[in-house]
Order: sequence, then C-alpha cells, then structure tokens
Amino acid sequence: MTKTSQYLHTAGDPALAAILQELISREPIFHRPEWGTSRADFEKMMVDDFWEIGASGQAYSRSFVLDELERRHAAPHDDAWTTSDFQCQQLADNLYLLNYILLQGKRKTRRSTIWARADQQWKIVFHQGTIIHQE
Repeated sequence: MTKTSQYLHTAGDPALAAILQELISREPIFHRPEWGTSRADFEKMMVDDFWEIGASGQAYSRSFVLDELERRHAAPHDDAWTTSDFQCQQLADNLYLLNYILLQGKRKTRRSTIWARADQQWKIVFHQGTIIHQE
C-alpha cells in the first residue's frame, strides 16, 4: 500500500499541475496494482530502451528490470510505502521529470522518473533511486 502526501513545484502552471497529478497516480512505478502486475503490464509501461539506476548506483537494463519485477511480484508483499515531496518539470514536448521521496520502512530514497506521453499513454523512459543518508 502506498500513501501520498502533499506535492510541490508546479510553478503555478495549471497544465503542469494536471500532469503532476497524473504522474503521482503512477508512482512508485511498478508498485501500483491498478496499473498491472504482470510482465506484459510492465512491458507496456516502459519504452523499448528503458533503463534504471538503482539505489546501489548499479545501472540495470530493461530486461533485467523486467526479470526482477516478475520475480518480486511472484511473492507479493504488503509493505507500507509513503511517497512525498513530488516535483514535476517539463523537459521537452511530452517529456517530464518526476522527482519524489519514497519511504520504505526506515529506508528513505529520492526517486526520479522520466515519463514520455505519446498517443494519450504514459511510458517510463528512465528511473533512478538514490538513498538519502540521515545525518
């Protein structure tokens, strides 16, 4: 289950605020059952050249991420995750950067996802998670 708190940084732009709301409903990526939980569902969410940098700093290919998601969703979990501090920036026509904080138990990370919109569908281009070390 994911809980979302207040969002930030739409810079008073109503169109960007609407896009932010659409993207918030899709995060954290691959962990929203309403968008699907099968490999085929995940494939539809990604562009063909999707890649990811994990919180470890390791880069992962689309095929590796798909294999890992298939493995993880074979044994579903009921962890409570909280998302907050959403920020959205338009990078180009129909290309957006969404940034937010994800709290998974005691693990806190900043997540960044680049989303592309084509034919009224959102696709994930890139994702990165960075651990936030508590000082």
